Amino acid sequence: MDNRLKQIETVTIWGAVCNVALTVVKFIAGTLGGSAAMVADAVHSLSDLISDGIVLVFARVSSKKCDHGHDYGHGRFETLATLAVSLLLLVVAGEMLADAVQQIVAVSHGETITAPGLVALWAALLSIATKEALYQWTARVGKRINSPVMIANAWHHRTDAISSVASAAGIAGAAFLGGRWAILDPLVGGVISIVILVVGVRMALPALQELTDASLPDETEQQILAIMSSVEGVHSVHQLKTRQMGHYFVVDAHVVVDSSLTVAEAHVITDHIEAALCDTYGHETHISLHVEPMECAEES
Repeated sequence: MDNRLKQIETVTIWGAVCNVALTVVKFIAGTLGGSAAMVADAVHSLSDLISDGIVLVFARVSSKKCDHGHDYGHGRFETLATLAVSLLLLVVAGEMLADAVQQIVAVSHGETITAPGLVALWAALLSIATKEALYQWTARVGKRINSPVMIANAWHHRTDAISSVASAAGIAGAAFLGGRWAILDPLVGGVISIVILVVGVRMALPALQELTDASLPDETEQQILAIMSSVEGVHSVHQLKTRQMGHYFVVDAHVVVDSSLTVAEAHVITDHIEAALCDTYGHETHISLHVEPMECAEES
């Protein structure tokens, strides 16, 4: 097992263990305390557990090397997992919002809501501390190893922490103020769901762009051009094409060199270009270069 996969699995498995415990605690606390916000919070923790499973399965597949059927490797499986985790967030958030609206409408028609008990508040505080710690750990490792799916999963932890903060506020207000203030519980549940919807969309868009072979950001392409042009012997670079494959980049470009160079000398230049790009973006960067003599480049 390579080190990158080992880090992903270690962090994700510990996150899954915490999510199992929190899901059980929140469901019990939400049911005993009569808190809609805490039950919604428990569903969110359950969705985190499902996303942990997605990460574990797809991270192992994406770590496989190139084979006969996948010449560019399996990096897109990680992107697919990122999209799946994002869509899961959107589904869960949509269900939470529907439940919250249903309760608010019921209250507006004269129905009463029982104020939640303090047991739900203690569960919310426990969730805040646990999920924020998981977010910090998962996001830090995800950024270090450049894993989009880990960063997406970290945001599952962060949105759970945010929802627990909102739940704690709503539960505390409804429990201590009572009466008509009990509506704070479903109101907070609705706010939580909207926050999660926004995060889900923000995570899904980059994954969709990658799966549709969108180019890398302009600033990244300009940096790639600058690195290539700085290599000794390169006169210019054109027809740059870029895309992302999981955690690594794919770069295609035409490199213009002096027409008096031998094939071996031109090959040395491309080796230096590849080394410079790999030093910057990682040694799994896939680079394809077409060498052109200056005369041909000027004619085209």
